Amino acid sequence: MLTINPLKSRLRRNEPVYGLLNSVPGPWLAEMIGRAGYDFVILDMEHLLVSEETLRHSLQAVLSTGCTPLVRVPDGDAKRIGRLLDAGARGIVLPQVDSAATVADAIAACRFPPLGRRGITGGPITGFGTLGLDDYIHLANDNILVVPMIESRAGVEALPGILAQEGVDMVLEGALDLALDLGLGPHPQAPEVTTLIADMAARCRDAGVPFCANPRSPEQLAHWREAGITAWLAGEDRGYLFRALQQRLAEVRQAG
Repeated sequence: MLTINPLKSRLRRNEPVYGLLNSVPGPWLAEMIGRAGYDFVILDMEHLLVSEETLRHSLQAVLSTGCTPLVRVPDGDAKRIGRLLDAGARGIVLPQVDSAATVADAIAACRFPPLGRRGITGGPITGFGTLGLDDYIHLANDNILVVPMIESRAGVEALPGILAQEGVDMVLEGALDLALDLGLGPHPQAPEVTTLIADMAARCRDAGVPFCANPRSPEQLAHWREAGITAWLAGEDRGYLFRALQQRLAEVRQAG
C-alpha cells in the first residue's frame, strides 16, 4: 500500500541518500540491496529484457526493506509508467532526456488530475480499498519521484528548462553516454565531460533540485563531497558482483 516516500522526505530535508543501480534482475538481489542499507535502488528496464511480473516481485521485495524502489524506464510511455507505479514503484528514472517537454510528459504520467493525466486503479497500491481514493491521490501526487537523466549535449542545453518544471525531484548524470554523444568514446572521465557535469551540478544547486553524483574514482568522490553533494549513486550491482566473484576465486586458488 502506498505510504510516505522516505527517499523524497530525505531529499526535501537535504539529508544524504545513497542508491544503487540493479542491473541483475530478480527479487532476491533487489531485496539484498535494500537490506544492505541503501536508501534507494534503481531497477533497470532500459537495458534489460525483464518481464513486468519479475519487476513487480522485485518492487515488493525492495519495499519490504524500507528502501525506495525506482524504475529506469526505456522511454516515457505513459501506460507503462502507470502500470509500474500501480505495481509499487515509488518513482521513475527517465533516461536520455533531451527536452523539457519530455520531462513534462513524464511528470504528467506520474500525477493524477488535476496535476497530470495518470489513470487510477485500486488493488494492492490502495490496500485493496483500505486507503481511501482521496488520500491515495494526495499521497501519490506528493510522493512519486521523477528523475531525469542527462546523457547528451542536447540534454545539457535543455537543463534550464528541465529544472524549471514543477515536479523534477532529482537529476542524475549519465557520463558514459554523454562522452559517447560528444564523440569522445567510452571515456566518462574525459575533461569535457567532467566540466559539463560540474556545470550540471551547479545549475541543479541554483534551482534547488538535488543532483545525484555517480563518482567513478576516489578523486571524483572527494570532489563531490567537497562540493556538498548529498545524493549519491554508488554504481551498479553487476560490476561489484563480478569483481567479488573474481576476487573470491583468486583467494581460494592462492590458498591452495
